[in-house]
Amino acid sequence: MKPTDLFNDLQSKVSEALRNSPAKDIEKNVRSMMTQGFARLDLVTREEFDVQSQVLARTRARLEELEARVAELERRAGVAPGAGGTSTGGV
Repeated sequence: MKPTDLFNDLQSKVSEALRNSPAKDIEKNVRSMMTQGFARLDLVTREEFDVQSQVLARTRARLEELEARVAELERRAGVAPGAGGTSTGGV
């Protein structure tokens, strides 16, 4: 008997023993409990997290652009930055 045949035979016997043992039932029960636990945690996928991170980065960059633009407009108008010099009646 070749060593590869012996290894394959041993592997098949171990697999069969595991299929017929209570370990398979324990594995199913643990998987089920973990799935239920993760469902309660309201988790997101990595892909969804990455997409939201990109959206946040773009939003942050846009906010910084707008803040710089407002500061430049205030400087041109001679209004002190942060003085709240709006003419909309406090809206």
